[in-house]
Amino acid sequence: MAERTVTVASTVGLHARPASLFAQAAAATGVTVTLTSAAGRSVNAASILGVLSLGIGHCEEVTLSAEGEGADDAVDTLASVLETDLDKE
Repeated sequence: MAERTVTVASTVGLHARPASLFAQAAAATGVTVTLTSAAGRSVNAASILGVLSLGIGHCEEVTLSAEGEGADDAVDTLASVLETDLDKE
């Protein structure tokens, strides 16, 4: 299992545009990735509604996890997305 804890860089957290961009990137990996909040709630990272439901704010830590072929690359790619301020792009 690939797993990585990341701090969310977007200034508004994972809301609206950043959450949409993140969920699209998760879906594009072709791997099922789970996003877990610091509170312990987990959702499918490719689900925009799931991501929004976590209410992740700026500088909050989240954990990405995935299993199977391509899991390491998927987690690394999505960690990079979360470490970028998606509000400035």
